[in-house]
Amino acid sequence: MKILAIGDVCGAAGRKLIKTRLSALRRETGADLVIVNGENANDNGRGLSPDTAEDFFYAGADVITLGNHAFNDRRIYDYLEDHRYIIRPENGPARAPGCGSTVIDCAGRRVCVCNLLGRVDMDYRNASPFEAADRILKTTAADLFVFDMHAEATSEKRALGYYLDGRAAVVFGTHTHVATRDLQIMPRGTGYITDLGMTGASVSVLGVRPERSIDMFLGEPYVRYEYSDAEPLLQGALFTLDDSGRCIGTQAIDFK
Repeated sequence: MKILAIGDVCGAAGRKLIKTRLSALRRETGADLVIVNGENANDNGRGLSPDTAEDFFYAGADVITLGNHAFNDRRIYDYLEDHRYIIRPENGPARAPGCGSTVIDCAGRRVCVCNLLGRVDMDYRNASPFEAADRILKTTAADLFVFDMHAEATSEKRALGYYLDGRAAVVFGTHTHVATRDLQIMPRGTGYITDLGMTGASVSVLGVRPERSIDMFLGEPYVRYEYSDAEPLLQGALFTLDDSGRCIGTQAIDFK
């Protein structure tokens, strides 16, 4: 089985890449399951609209994960309740709409995909992602488990990777928008990367026009972020699993 995970989709440039390139990438990689993080897909980088979610599914995504901006676009609330294959963080606020995990039939396996949110330098209301992962593993009837750890701190992501090593098939990180070089198979067979990177403009600061980000760091009193569309790039990772669910191969994805 091959699992393709796509890094945070940012603004119009990222949306266009998914709509025009994801289908071809799925064919080229032979992916059986495609997971896309869509929490920055709106023009302002905050949240995801139902229409965009439908575009992503039509383009070839099987599951869409979210993150700290999951609830910024209120239009998604009812959609989260009605659509089982778009998931928000499992350990987010207790009254949040939707679900934090889903189970999908794929290549003869039942695969559970779970979205988690880090706590280091993130929302104080989040419950422990480690305990949430344990709960999902104990209570979900599935053959394989895949976790999207949407978090700021690399240490928190790597700690979760080791914590789930041998229990999850794949653990990948999102949120920081810069692809890390630690794509690996952990000692007990879990495929892992600290951050998938970003799907959006490569000439940018995390998707934002460089001059707008520079203004903010120079101390401008009010900066309205504008997303770049220069030199778009789709980033992610491909994980290959054997019949036992152990990861046996990893490949970084940089697709223009």
